[in-house]
Amino acid sequence: MSAVRTLRIAAAVEAASLALLFANLLTVHAQPLSGLLGPLHGTAYLVVIATTWLLQPATSRGTRWRAIVPGVGGLLVLREVGRDPARSGRTASSVLHPAPSTATCESPHSP
Repeated sequence: MSAVRTLRIAAAVEAASLALLFANLLTVHAQPLSGLLGPLHGTAYLVVIATTWLLQPATSRGTRWRAIVPGVGGLLVLREVGRDPARSGRTASSVLHPAPSTATCESPHSP
C-alpha cells in the first residue's frame, strides 16, 4: 500500500471518528462508543502524522506541520499534496495516483 493511500484512509478515519465522537458527546454520550472511537481516532491521528513525515520528498515543512492539526490534519495534508506539485517536482496526479510500472523485461537473447 502506498503512503498516499495510507494517508487517505487514515485522514478519512480521523475526520469521521472525530465527528462521531462529537455527535456522541452532544447526544447520548454512550461510554462504550467513546471507548471504541477514542482510541480509533487517536491511532488514525498518529498514522496521519507518521505517514505525512514519510512523504517528506513530496511535502513541504509547512505541510508536515499541518498534519498535527487534530481532526482535519490529514485532510489538509492531502489538499496540499494534491495542489502543490512544484514542491515535489511531480504532478499532482502522479503523487495522488501513481502510474503502474511500465518497465519491460527484455530477453538477453533479443536481436
